[in-house]
Amino acid sequence: MRKMPTIFIRDWENDRSRVTREPNPDCAWVFAGEGRATRKLDGTCTLLDAGGRWHGRREVKPGKTPPPNFSLVQVDDRTGKRTGWLPIEDTSYAKIHAEALNPALYEDGHRFEPGTYELCGPKINRNPEGFEAHVLIPHGAHDLGDVPLDFDGLALWLLARPYEGIVWWHPDGRHAKLKRTDMPPEFASSPAATEAARQLVGQPYEWQSEHGPEIVELEAP
Repeated sequence: MRKMPTIFIRDWENDRSRVTREPNPDCAWVFAGEGRATRKLDGTCTLLDAGGRWHGRREVKPGKTPPPNFSLVQVDDRTGKRTGWLPIEDTSYAKIHAEALNPALYEDGHRFEPGTYELCGPKINRNPEGFEAHVLIPHGAHDLGDVPLDFDGLALWLLARPYEGIVWWHPDGRHAKLKRTDMPPEFASSPAATEAARQLVGQPYEWQSEHGPEIVELEAP
C-alpha cells in the first residue's frame, strides 16, 4: 500500500506532525464528495497478495539499510522514508498474525480475499481498538457515511470519536486520510472539541459491516 496523502497541508514550518487549515490540492476529490469515508484502524498493516502470501508493511528511515526480502513500494520525496513489504514470516509479529488467521474468530464461511488488512489485538499498539483476540480487519470495512468536509466540522467530528482517523476511498483506487493526532493541539483542547466529545460519550459502535467480516465473541470498543 502506498503512503496516503493527508487531506490538509501539513505544518512543515512549525510542526509537521500537525496540519494547517489549507486543503491539500491532491485531495480535491475528497472535498468534492467523491470519496467513501471509512474508519482508520489503529493496528499494523498487512497484505494478502494474489498468490496467497501474507506480507507486513515496513517503513525504512533515510540512511538505514532495508532488511532482507524488503520489497520497496514508495519513497517519500519530502522525508526520504521508504515504504514497502516484508514477508509476514520475517516480521516481529508473525506469531500474532498466525493467531489472527484462526477461523473460529470469524463468522462461518469467512474467507480472506487478496487485499490489505489491519492486524489489531491485545499485543498491537497497546490495543487501542479494544479487541480481546488478534484479528484481521479488511481496510475499508467500516463505512462512516456522510462526514463534514470543512476543517472545523471535520475536526470536531473526528475529535469526538475514539477513532484513529478517517480514510477516504475513491472509486478509481485513490485514498486519502486524516488522523485525530493531525489536529493542532490548540484546536483539540478547545471548548468546542471538548463539548463535542462530551455529547458523544457512551454512544455505541458496531463493528459488523457489509464490507467486512463479523467478528464473533469479541467486544467492540
